[in-house]
Amino acid sequence: MTLMAHKADFKARGRYLLRDVSIAVEPGEVLAILGPNGAGKSTLLKVLAGELSPSGGTVFQNGRALSSISALDLAQERAVMPQAASMSFPFTVFDVVALGRAPYRKVSTRQFDQKQVRRAIELADITHLADRAYPALSGGEKQRVHLARALVQLWGMTDTSQSSAVTNGDDVARFLLLDEPTAGLDVSHQHAVLALARREAKERGVGVLMILHDFNQVLTYADQVAILSSGEVVEQGSVSDVMTPDLLSSVFKSPIRAINDPAGGIVLVSQSA
Repeated sequence: MTLMAHKADFKARGRYLLRDVSIAVEPGEVLAILGPNGAGKSTLLKVLAGELSPSGGTVFQNGRALSSISALDLAQERAVMPQAASMSFPFTVFDVVALGRAPYRKVSTRQFDQKQVRRAIELADITHLADRAYPALSGGEKQRVHLARALVQLWGMTDTSQSSAVTNGDDVARFLLLDEPTAGLDVSHQHAVLALARREAKERGVGVLMILHDFNQVLTYADQVAILSSGEVVEQGSVSDVMTPDLLSSVFKSPIRAINDPAGGIVLVSQSA
């Protein structure tokens, strides 16, 4: 049970934004996507999420071609936190998070939905914002609201106050797709969001894909990494194998070096040419 692209292409206005991309998001693992600006990272996420149809190749989710999955089933098996979401209606934060429960209206109860929403709001550290109007929030606050909305969608009918099996109590893997989830967040909330995504993978068996720019966040929170450049996968594999100064320096066209972290491990830093 995976979310995978097999030889996927995406072409717009005669130009390939993705070419021959094969990649898999495995349950229980965090896959980080790295690459320079314009590498195709967000396009890949949208293709995997079903927001864009590939020009060539196929995307599979839990063994089925994405194109054959109904919108309802798709919404119940994967959740997306976009890079930016526009919403001008004066909904409260609580109501925006509750939108994530829409795929379960026919099988859930109002009481259960509200319990899930309150739990997600707590985990996203926005309890103090629950009654605020969403449009009045800062960019970073809005990011955390959409993380909470994605969580309540992802959890389905699992009671998050109790321990969960790898597949959230059923035989279908679920996937969380995060497009630059740390954008606009202060350092503390950056780490809190990434730790929360990693916990969903390790404790609930969720397959997590997240687009990141910080090399050291990849080292800390990801299990696997894929590096894109000009719409193609340059390298993919375990973090320890892929995150090497030579490869990163080549792809990002900037000198990168590794230094020993006094607390253990290594830190990757850029240096002037």
